[in-house]
Amino acid sequence: MSKVILTHEVSGLGSAGDVVEVKNGYARNYLVPQGYAVGWSRGGEKQVEQIKAARVAREHATIEEAQHLKQVLEANKVKLTVKAGTGGRLFGSVKTADIADAVAAAGFGSLDKRKIEITTPIKATGEHEATIRLRDELTATITLQVVAAK
Repeated sequence: MSKVILTHEVSGLGSAGDVVEVKNGYARNYLVPQGYAVGWSRGGEKQVEQIKAARVAREHATIEEAQHLKQVLEANKVKLTVKAGTGGRLFGSVKTADIADAVAAAGFGSLDKRKIEITTPIKATGEHEATIRLRDELTATITLQVVAAK
């Protein structure tokens, strides 16, 4: 096990500035190369304080934005055009990146695809739901209108 300092939010592990203990291979092969974490050291504690201070400053500024975004997303349907065969069956499935792109194209703002959760795979046209984690305690459920490309 090795200690690392998270520099970005990692789903199921923690958010930026958290010191977590993970398996050596996970830290060496994924977290550090992807830039999600740095190795823990005594000097790194100062970096943790800076990351947490920046996170607190951003949280105060974004709480109203997140609540507004939740209202906008839940009040509107997001239209997603995908390739589909006969009977409305999709070629592949809808990914979280597709949803993030559709939300941005609809003019509702940009979302991080890692914060979007799809409960059941979307493999057919019609209306589906997805959950977006806007903040730790604030989630929005959006309605996706999946239509076939002509």
